[in-house]
Amino acid sequence: MPTCTVIYNPISGKHTIEDHIPIIVDTLHKMGYTCEVKRSEYPKHAIKLSEEVCLQKTDMLLMAGGDGTVNECLNGMFKTDHRPLVSYIPTGTSCDLAKTLGIPKNIKKALKILEDNYAVSMDVVSSSQGYFAYVAALGNYVDVSYSTPEKWKASLGYFAYVLARVKQFFHIKKIPMRVQLPDGRYDKNYSLALLVNSKRVASFSVINRPILDDGKLDVVLYGHIPFLNNLLFLLSFLLDPKVIPGVRRHVVEEAYVEVDKPYRWTIDGESGMEGSIKVRVIPKALRIIVNRSTRKYFKNQEQ
Repeated sequence: MPTCTVIYNPISGKHTIEDHIPIIVDTLHKMGYTCEVKRSEYPKHAIKLSEEVCLQKTDMLLMAGGDGTVNECLNGMFKTDHRPLVSYIPTGTSCDLAKTLGIPKNIKKALKILEDNYAVSMDVVSSSQGYFAYVAALGNYVDVSYSTPEKWKASLGYFAYVLARVKQFFHIKKIPMRVQLPDGRYDKNYSLALLVNSKRVASFSVINRPILDDGKLDVVLYGHIPFLNNLLFLLSFLLDPKVIPGVRRHVVEEAYVEVDKPYRWTIDGESGMEGSIKVRVIPKALRIIVNRSTRKYFKNQEQ
C-alpha cells in the first residue's frame, strides 16, 4: 500500500487542527494510504520531520498548518533526493499559498480537494536564504503574518492583520536597493520588493494571472514616493502592477537584490534572514495536489 505522512502544526491559526486529525487520517485510509502522523513541536521542527520522512521514501507528504509550515516542509524535502507527492490542509490565519492553489481553509472542503487527487508540477525557488514556495519580500506590510501577536491571531483571526497594517500605514520604509536582473540593474530607493511565484501575498492579490510552472517568477518593485506609497500599494492590488507609475514588474529566472543595511526579509510569510538575497527558480520541482480550478496557473504540464 502507498504510504503517507501527515506533518501538522498544532498552534497554527486558531489551534484546532488536532481535532481534525482523525478525519484526515480516515480520508487517507479511504484513498488507500497507510498513515503516520507527526506533530511539529517547535520552530523549524518540520524541517527535520520532513527530511526524515523523505529519507523513508514516503509516497505522500500531507502538510497541515500555515504558510510557514509549508516552507519548513519544503526545506526539509529539498535536503534529500526523494520528492514525494505533496498535499496541503491550510490551517493558518492567512494561508496565501492555499488561496492561490484554490485550497479552502474549511477542513472538509480541503479534504474534497485531496480526494480529487488533481496533481500538478509547481516551480520552487532556491535562494541564499533557503527554498521558498511562493514569496520573498522586503519592505512594508509583508511582515504582519509573523509580527502580529499570536494571541491576536488566535482570537481575532484575519482582523488581527488589519490592526497590524493600520499601525504600519504611517511608517513607510525607504530602503536603498540594487536589483540585478537579466534585463539590467535597477538602483533606487524602494518601499517594497516582492520576489513572487503566487497570486497572493500578505493576504492581497498581487499578480492577476500568475504562471506557476514556467521556470520564472515575478519581481515587483515599488519605488519610494513620499505620501503616495500607500496609494501605489492599493492601486497595484486592484490593477496590474505594470500599469502603475512608480511600480516595475519583471518576469525572470533569477535575481539578486543587494542592500547595505541588515533589513530582514519575509520568506513565505515568515521571518527570514537579514541582508542581500540571490534567487533562482527550479522549474516544476514540486508535485502538489491543487484545486482543478487553478489549472489556468499551470500551462506547462505534461499531458
